[in-house]
Amino acid sequence: MNKALFIGFQKLVPQHCLSRLVGSLANCKTPWVKKRFIHWFHKQYAIDMKDALVEDIDAYACFNDFFTRALKPDARPIDTNPLSIASPADGAISQIGKIEHGRVFQAKGRSYGVTTLLGGDESRAQPFINGDFATIYLSPRDYHRVHMPISGVLKETVYIPGDLYSVNQTTAEEVDQLFARNERLVALFDTEIGPMAMVLVGAMIVAGIEVVWQGQVAPPLKQPRILDRQFSPPINLAKGEEMGRFMLGSTVILLFGENAIEWADALKANSPVQLGKPIAQFKTAVNT
Repeated sequence: MNKALFIGFQKLVPQHCLSRLVGSLANCKTPWVKKRFIHWFHKQYAIDMKDALVEDIDAYACFNDFFTRALKPDARPIDTNPLSIASPADGAISQIGKIEHGRVFQAKGRSYGVTTLLGGDESRAQPFINGDFATIYLSPRDYHRVHMPISGVLKETVYIPGDLYSVNQTTAEEVDQLFARNERLVALFDTEIGPMAMVLVGAMIVAGIEVVWQGQVAPPLKQPRILDRQFSPPINLAKGEEMGRFMLGSTVILLFGENAIEWADALKANSPVQLGKPIAQFKTAVNT
């Protein structure tokens, strides 16, 4: 299928209805349904189960349990350097670099505004206007839990409704403002190097996004909604601790403030990353 047909098809199909339908199928516990779905997916994407806490694919109650499977405790050691930023997930870098004049690079000359990405609130976006970003794509075969790249205290969560285009290189190159128009959840944290945003972006047939402090979040609303600003007791998540997961794969976007971090030199578009491995360092100026 050429690019024009691929994008055109996604514009025509009822994205949300299709995604919710797949979500229902993924949660189905009828033995023959879940077994066929899991076995097909396992073969189609050559899923390696050696790191999974439960290696037997028939032991999962439904496809979603298989897809969001836990890993063995030692499968992804978290970098212990107190000045490092750890990868929040298994996947690959889509794009990485500086946020220039409040805009994040997407692909082939396309970019989108931080303010739009974070729900249209300029005060929410202001700390990141000249900061740094990393967009990490989780493929279907990857581990699909998202962890903290640095310790932080949760300050705000915002659900932003939107489209559900698939998220891959083709759509990034062809769909304007892809990540700022798809459904997404924004989690804002205070950290020792300043504010950090973690944006969990939905996509075609991603039936839900979960966070550890609230459970599944994908309400069918028409306007952005602040889910919470008051957390009692405060939600403190340590570096490497799980913060959320995808029901089918998508993308995580990290945002940091100006002069807070320095990305690893080796990282560029398409670089593979693994949960817990260092992807950046605190800037010396922040710690003096």
